[in-house]
Amino acid sequence: MQSESHVRAAVIYHSATGTVHTLALAAVEGAGKAGADVRLRRVPEPASQAAAEARPEEARYRRASADVPEASLDDLVWADVVLFGTPTRLGTMSAPLKAFIETTGPLWSAGGLADKVYSAFTSSGTGHGGQGGGMLALTDVFCHWGGIIVPPGCPGPVPPRPGDGPPGDAALEAARYQAWRAVTTAAALGARRARPL
Repeated sequence: MQSESHVRAAVIYHSATGTVHTLALAAVEGAGKAGADVRLRRVPEPASQAAAEARPEEARYRRASADVPEASLDDLVWADVVLFGTPTRLGTMSAPLKAFIETTGPLWSAGGLADKVYSAFTSSGTGHGGQGGGMLALTDVFCHWGGIIVPPGCPGPVPPRPGDGPPGDAALEAARYQAWRAVTTAAALGARRARPL
């Protein structure tokens, strides 16, 4: 199903080993199926963390994702819908994503982040790794910005899956559905408002 009005969607994520990147690609696909223009953007690693490359899977992922553009505030200004993806770390979003969000103060204070549609997706290395806490931390940010929150929902029954390993078919379909749902919600809300910036 195509959206009724033109919607621009940004999928902005941080991924350490590629799991959240895989979910982000599924979200891009879902937003595209809903008729949105879509930007995929990654949040950069801090220089000290990127240089360390302590784990081989992190180094492999960094090389594999080097061609994905880095997120900027311009991506937030451009988008009507923003889907944020993050690994859940200690029950909250990753530090690199939080660092990116903390740069949004000037946009927020000018009203440039209000009335956009926001949604979030997350993953952790274990089945009970605090994914809900990561989602709630991002929901708090969206409330602060004055955003319209579209919860993930699901396309149907999702079978349980252990937290270790790459996302399976059910998780990828859920990410596609979530992005589709956010875009069609934005389209239903009507034309983009005039931005004060």
